[in-house]
Amino acid sequence: MSTLKGMLFGQYAGEGLSQLIEELQKKYKPKKGRRFNYENITYEIGRPSLNNNQIEFAISSKIPQDELKDQTKMDTYFEKIKSLMEKENKKPISIEMENIIWGTKKDSDKQRDYVKLIYQYPLDQLFNNDNVAKEHEEAQTKPNAFADIKGAYTNQGKVVLDMVRKSIQQLALQHMDCLIAANAKVKASLKI
Repeated sequence: MSTLKGMLFGQYAGEGLSQLIEELQKKYKPKKGRRFNYENITYEIGRPSLNNNQIEFAISSKIPQDELKDQTKMDTYFEKIKSLMEKENKKPISIEMENIIWGTKKDSDKQRDYVKLIYQYPLDQLFNNDNVAKEHEEAQTKPNAFADIKGAYTNQGKVVLDMVRKSIQQLALQHMDCLIAANAKVKASLKI
């Protein structure tokens, strides 16, 4: 059973990730849903969920199978991406090669292989107690600073929820930047 804290953190983590997707779709080529395309690779940020008192979310990138042609090359591509992502400061809890089948028409399906990375963050790592008082003081000078924060009755609670939204957005962006860099490095090394 979720706690109120978990539900509120999940809601604001979701808002942060949705705002990040909008920014990335403006910066790169937008695709449907929660996806964007850069350098002929589609990226996606999944919706967050609450799992064991932690916010969990996935990011993924399509393996450029049109350029790789066979399964051995796709497996090599995945292993190289996996190796690079395992060197990240905050390692994903899971790195998988996921196969997705898209039904584009009634008589044909498109099969796509993706690198899927799953990250988890304990709720208490998404805000900083020391900064809550500072940000609360700063917000006192701006009467509508947290007008969009619903669900918290105190200004300190609103500061925490705003921190959660911004923290998850920043963390997901760092992970996405690493994934984009890893794809560029692997594509260059395989000369595709």
